[in-house]
Amino acid sequence: MKGNTKLLEVLNSLLADELAAINQYIVHAEMCADWGYEKLHEHFEKRAKDEMRHAEKLIERLLFLEGIPIVSKLSNIHIGSDVPKQLEYDRVAEMAAIKAYNDAIALAGEVRDFATREILDKILQDEDRHMDGIEELQGQIEHMTLPIFLTTKVE
Repeated sequence: MKGNTKLLEVLNSLLADELAAINQYIVHAEMCADWGYEKLHEHFEKRAKDEMRHAEKLIERLLFLEGIPIVSKLSNIHIGSDVPKQLEYDRVAEMAAIKAYNDAIALAGEVRDFATREILDKILQDEDRHMDGIEELQGQIEHMTLPIFLTTKVE
């Protein structure tokens, strides 16, 4: 089934964002593991796996719509030098993802590709949960102070 050209471009743009997010979360996970914050390592690693599933869904849909998944382009990656910067960079990336998915969902509706819209909506729900989790951690840092917060992330 041949997909709408504009929608295929948007799906590839979303794919570039997801591929970047995978890398950003993996690096953040490994940095936290290196610092001894195993619980944060697990947090970031789980997010990377979620983003991998999103990339997989986008690739599947691009192929179904007879598009060519572009996996050689990544959106910008921002690596935090400490945990608060990591969380802030991830929050900014998730905000951008939420906006991009909302825009893509609107476009899918306009071009009457409701199956793609449904796939994108499910991914958007995950991105909303990611944002909630990041903001929760940032709130904990604010309430506890960073040193106390970090002591809760060691196993």
